[in-house]
Amino acid sequence: MKGSCLCKAVEYEITALDMPIVFCHCDTCRKAHAAPFAATAGVMREHFRWVKGEDKLSSFESSPGKLRHFCSGCGTHLVAERPAQPHVILRVATLDEDPGMKPVAHIWASHDVEWMEYEGVPVHQEWQEDKG
Repeated sequence: MKGSCLCKAVEYEITALDMPIVFCHCDTCRKAHAAPFAATAGVMREHFRWVKGEDKLSSFESSPGKLRHFCSGCGTHLVAERPAQPHVILRVATLDEDPGMKPVAHIWASHDVEWMEYEGVPVHQEWQEDKG
């Protein structure tokens, strides 16, 4: 499977998602993605490779020993890692194709913001501004 950043300057390829997809609500994921949670999954290092634009990556140590790698052009957060671990933490939403898996859990929900709602919020397949 292939994935990329918003501006397509950075591309990667994986052969498998080796861990389940989870929605991470931790403070650092929330801030890094400017979203209430991020879809993540572990990929063993031997199943991950940069295809294009590795020189365009920037990194930020968001907590001791954890690096978040993002495109220096568009800012898309692609993966995080703890170098001693055998896997990277892929940002699943950056995949360019369906991984064929569904999320299995919400994690770090104790970090949820007060306005976070799961149920009873309308769903729109597309957004249209009110013409009223």
